[in-house]
Amino acid sequence: MIEYDPTEPKWRQIYAVVRRRIESGEYPPKALVSEVRLEAEFEVTRTTIRKVTKQLREDGLIVTRPSLGSFVADPAAPAAEE
Repeated sequence: MIEYDPTEPKWRQIYAVVRRRIESGEYPPKALVSEVRLEAEFEVTRTTIRKVTKQLREDGLIVTRPSLGSFVADPAAPAAEE
């Protein structure tokens, strides 16, 4: 768990952590980004984690597939495949 800065929304702080993990390769391309795991790890509600995944999707860092989950985007894959 991280120590939250009370002056910034929790979802933004979690987003920054997950983004760093993606950029560093800790979460490699096509790795599952589990909302349930993030919820437990950061001890926040699903609503908070959904804000995180929404922003990650908008930034092109993850791809969400209905009924399958969210996965780290593969920068080598054409956008049409994601």
